Amino acid sequence: MKLLFEQNLSPKLVTRLADLFPGSSHVLTEGLDCADDDLVWEHAKVNGFAIVTKDEDYNNLSVVRGSPPKVLWIQLGNCTTIQVEALLRVHFSDIEAFEQDTSTGTLVLG
Repeated sequence: MKLLFEQNLSPKLVTRLADLFPGSSHVLTEGLDCADDDLVWEHAKVNGFAIVTKDEDYNNLSVVRGSPPKVLWIQLGNCTTIQVEALLRVHFSDIEAFEQDTSTGTLVLG
């Protein structure tokens, strides 16, 4: 699964998690750091990314529009990049199963 990290998450996550999620990117790298949610959503959909976010907005879009793209909603509150990385590593098998599940658009991690 290729991940697209939202603005509220560190761009460092792309390289830190490249062993598990090759081909991932950050909105900053994609030139979407100032883009609205609709543009990020469409970019993720067209380019085969799952959106990783700490905001509820993408979950709401997923409920209304369905997937793709899939949404990984991180609910850790105020946290470090290392904590986000650890969360994604611990839940790697859950994320793989989520990728194959066509009935679910959002995976809540926290």
